Order: sequence, then C-alpha cells, then structure tokens
Amino acid sequence: MTYIIFAFAALFEIAGCFAFWAWLKLEKPVWWLAPGMVSLALFAWLLTLVPSEAAGRTFAAYGGIYILASLLWLWLIESRVPDRYDIGGALICLAGASLILFAPRG
Repeated sequence: MTYIIFAFAALFEIAGCFAFWAWLKLEKPVWWLAPGMVSLALFAWLLTLVPSEAAGRTFAAYGGIYILASLLWLWLIESRVPDRYDIGGALICLAGASLILFAPRG
C-alpha cells in the first residue's frame, strides 16, 4: 500500500510543480496555478497516510519514488527519453530509498 500512496503522491507533486513551471516558463495562464495548488495539497495529504513513526524518514524514502516518477513524466508527458545517466541515477536513488524504507529498526 505504501508504494501505491507514494506513486499517487508523486503524480500529484509533479503535476502541481509542473503547473507552476508551465505558468512561469511556458507562459501558460495564471489560472494554471489553481489546479497546481490543489495537486500539491493532495500530494502533502497523501504522504501523511504512509504508516511511519517519522515524517523525515517517510519523505526520504519517498524521494526515490519521486525521482523515478519525474523521469517517467519526462518521458511520457514531455516526450524526452531519459538517458543512461538518468536511469543510473534513478536506480541508485531507488536503492537508497529501499534501504531507508526496509532497514531493520528496533
């Protein structure tokens, strides 16, 4: 369930940030900010649903998923194929996120 929450959180975070990017860099109308802010609020709410005793650890583990989702956005939405450095970097980040998420803690 955690991965599903992380996946939806990433989608909402990237979509929300992209709304601001589009307004400032692609000269989209200012009303793009309204759904962007709603999307960012949904992202923040979703992260609170992850079962964890510490917010910082949840955010750190989520970071790897966010990076992977950002590269998928790059490919699927912006039509730019991630290169081998993008993929290699994402794999390293996912390994780190997995270590944070699955490390035995007492």
